[in-house]
Amino acid sequence: MLRSRGVSALLAVVVMSCADLASTGAFAQAAGSSGGNAGWFVPKTAQPAAGGAAPHAAPRATPAPVPLPPAPADSDEAQSQTPPVLPLPPVPASPDIPRGVAPPTPVIGVISVPDVMRLSTAAQQAERVLGTRRDELARDAQKEQGSWRDEQQKLQAQAKNMASDQIQLRERHLQERVIAAQRDFRNRNRIIQEAAQVSLGQIERELVQIIRQVAASRGMNLVLHREQVALSQDGLDITQQVANQLNTVLPTVFIPAANVDPEELAKSGTMPTTADAERQQAAPAAAAAPAAVPHR
Repeated sequence: MLRSRGVSALLAVVVMSCADLASTGAFAQAAGSSGGNAGWFVPKTAQPAAGGAAPHAAPRATPAPVPLPPAPADSDEAQSQTPPVLPLPPVPASPDIPRGVAPPTPVIGVISVPDVMRLSTAAQQAERVLGTRRDELARDAQKEQGSWRDEQQKLQAQAKNMASDQIQLRERHLQERVIAAQRDFRNRNRIIQEAAQVSLGQIERELVQIIRQVAASRGMNLVLHREQVALSQDGLDITQQVANQLNTVLPTVFIPAANVDPEELAKSGTMPTTADAERQQAAPAAAAAPAAVPHR
């Protein structure tokens, strides 16, 4: 019998894991406050590649436990199983709280964060760019899986005319190739996810500020998620106004390049920050300002 059965089982497991890996999305749909969003982009579904699963051995039957007769109610064992009633320390008296300032009268607004993200041009840009990278990763994973299967079939066909040590060498090379490719796919998937976090973080940070500004301009002091409200009037919804302001202030976001690791970019100190944007905006203003004429 060919000894490549171990490689076949490994290929079946790795093919399934790479299919799941390639279909992992960069964002998960955000619903709720922007501070608790796990992500925005919905991962694309992908059918797992067919692979032979290793047969499982039949479970060994285990004898049923023999029930023990209940202990008599007046026995020492029954009395020892009864939990004792332990005394509790006295509850301290809580002093009266002095009367405080009454809260303001609520002026309520509602917003749908998922709708804002769907209307955001920056979010659409990130979805388009990162979606292309996810598709490319999925194609590369499927291509590599097909190459593994071809190599395995070729090895099985040539095994009859090969020595045992040659078969073991080919198996080891194929196994090393599978492990290396799996590591590469995981790393590429991680880079896509972290690039999505960088993009989403910029949108979330600006969105929180804009919601405060729009609510203040409307005199609102309480904004609820529209998905959690059973009934509201159109005049209370600030979704469209927030989306328009977001597109004005943040039409695009910075997305790390496909060949750049966001972690390495952050460690190098070259990741664009808010301070960098403020300096870029201040530079043209300073250049346009008239130079002061020295007094003689």
